[in-house]
Amino acid sequence: MDEKIFQSGILSQEDSNLSNFATKNDDAQRKVPIDHPLRGPFARDRDHILYSGAFRRYIGKTQVIYNTASFDEQLANRSIHTLQVSQIARSIGKVLRLNLDLIEAIALGHDLGHAPFGHDGERFLQEIAQQHGLGLFFHNVHSLRVVDQLSDANRGMNLTFQVRDGIISHDGEINEVVVKPVKGKREKDIQDYIYRKKRGEQAIIFPATLEGCLVRVTDSISYIGQDFEDAIRIGLVKKSDLPIKVKEGLGDNNSAIINTLVHDIITQSYGRNEIKYSRDISECVFQLKKFNLQHIYENKLLKREREKIKTAFFCLFNHFVREVKENKVDSIVFQEWISNRGEDRGEKYLSEYTPEEVVIDYLASMTDRYFLNAYYNIFQ
Repeated sequence: MDEKIFQSGILSQEDSNLSNFATKNDDAQRKVPIDHPLRGPFARDRDHILYSGAFRRYIGKTQVIYNTASFDEQLANRSIHTLQVSQIARSIGKVLRLNLDLIEAIALGHDLGHAPFGHDGERFLQEIAQQHGLGLFFHNVHSLRVVDQLSDANRGMNLTFQVRDGIISHDGEINEVVVKPVKGKREKDIQDYIYRKKRGEQAIIFPATLEGCLVRVTDSISYIGQDFEDAIRIGLVKKSDLPIKVKEGLGDNNSAIINTLVHDIITQSYGRNEIKYSRDISECVFQLKKFNLQHIYENKLLKREREKIKTAFFCLFNHFVREVKENKVDSIVFQEWISNRGEDRGEKYLSEYTPEEVVIDYLASMTDRYFLNAYYNIFQ
């Protein structure tokens, strides 16, 4: 049988099994059309993300606790978080009969632009970028830059609109009871959001697909219980500290919390074009987020190295910008970043972006260990 006919038959059968609210493989939009033999368009995107260098570097990036691999490898890192988002979203999406390939592609790619040292690193790069008139740095915006421009030696991944949209629209730190897909969303909407976000405006963007909405919600599900358990493991909090309402409504461990939230979302969202919590469960989720913020994310013991890391960000930034401006091709910013940007050894990359933008790209790409090694080798 002809390969294209065979593939078309497989994809048509897959689409016929999806709900009316799911994204069909035939709906996929890509800037540059390509053949993806024996795979659907979203499966192709998932695989491209999975085998990328940015995906491999997840394992060395902070989720909440710095340098976890150096003292406790059971603590969550960015890789563990991403895989959990994917699995939780797939579990729900299978029951809701959504496009699992699209869910997985968005989930695996949603944090590719995260800086080392988690949200602290993101804030440090925000300060640096703002000081140099580049607009604010946000990990979801940079994730899109990674897949669109920086990956594959600055050729980009050429992902579908639906996956790209899900990646940049995943950032749902605000408390939401229900998330609905935006009809008629276009590339212009994404670019307008990026423009406003980098200017510091209160810009919010919602996904164009129900699959994207699901990943946005499961992003929170994957970390609220895990972060609590990790904090117990390192002695920041005790299980008994958890508010009574959260214990009774969600459970007192990560497994119970995930199970409760998965069942609630399936019950509330089944047969609907929205991803939704029940009112009582959502209140428990918001209370747990508030608890984690107060007792974990803003805990002074957890952040005792924060100012040292901030200083290192600024030192490395200034050092590498100077080396780029002076064209020191034997330095690591050239040898391990710029020269890998394409066949022209990064000349086109350097002509299109300022030294400051190039160095921010480089710093954002680093794992925690690579960052610290670079700092110590240069300054100590």
